Amino acid sequence: MSPHVIDPSSVFNPGAVQHNGKTFLLLRVQTRGRRTFTVPARGDGFTFKVAKRPVEYSGLENLVDPDTGAQLVIHHVYDARITALDDNLVVVTAVDTDQGCRLAIWQAVGKPQAGFAGLNELELIGFTDNRDTRNGVLFPTMIDGRYLMLDRPNDRRSSGGPSTGRGILLLASDDLAHWKELGPVMTGRPHYWDELIGSGPPPVKTREGWLHIYHGVATHFLGANLYQAGAVLLDLEDPRRVLARTRDNLLEPRETWEMTGQVPNVVFPTGLTVAETDDEGFAVTSSELRLYYGAADTVVGLAVSTVAEVIAACEST
Repeated sequence: MSPHVIDPSSVFNPGAVQHNGKTFLLLRVQTRGRRTFTVPARGDGFTFKVAKRPVEYSGLENLVDPDTGAQLVIHHVYDARITALDDNLVVVTAVDTDQGCRLAIWQAVGKPQAGFAGLNELELIGFTDNRDTRNGVLFPTMIDGRYLMLDRPNDRRSSGGPSTGRGILLLASDDLAHWKELGPVMTGRPHYWDELIGSGPPPVKTREGWLHIYHGVATHFLGANLYQAGAVLLDLEDPRRVLARTRDNLLEPRETWEMTGQVPNVVFPTGLTVAETDDEGFAVTSSELRLYYGAADTVVGLAVSTVAEVIAACEST
């Protein structure tokens, strides 16, 4: 991999985290040859300084088919989601291989003096399993002594596009390296805005439940898949239990740069920061939410709301 990104043509789907008073992003950057890089950035939440070099990944040589032991061919590592966990920054990425997509879990190990909270170097912790899957996000705290993750198996092939899925599952691990499935969390709603779904940024802990932004895809527009964003509240102790969910989307493509680009009609949420939490780690309801998202797989968008407004948009199930 080149130490520099040559002639980038699109920047999208950023992971985001607040750390030591700054906002850090992990940007998905593509070149005109459609090579994919992950590039860190830091800033005040609105303006950012982008690193001169892409992220260095270490440990991918461990990706083998568990049934045959054969090394998998890796095409792209992309769509990073960042979770502040146990005083560390942990990242989940998708890894496209010749046998489908896998989820990889990484820890930030870069030198702090580089200025990117260690996110400029990521060391592999492990992979979830051998399924074709995508859109993995870690919860920011252990629950009942276990690490939890949401993921979305790729069990459906979209017309003219990559494999996708209709349901979000809950996984558990004792060590972040070995995972087992606990069961389904939610599925898409046929004929509405979220027929196909997938997790967005990591969930936010609120006193009303885990607030989770997810993407939904409407597929019934005859040739155009429309990507939008909504929210769901999950039970604090058992996130498989849905407490409330937005009936309508909260964000949809309306601006020209959301409707026109590499993949038209897409808002794809991947990063979320909360302005304030209380002493017990719950998001303050009056706090500002900043949602970072990919727009038309070409640029990065930012949408702003509050914790209270998004919770209010969720309806009891």
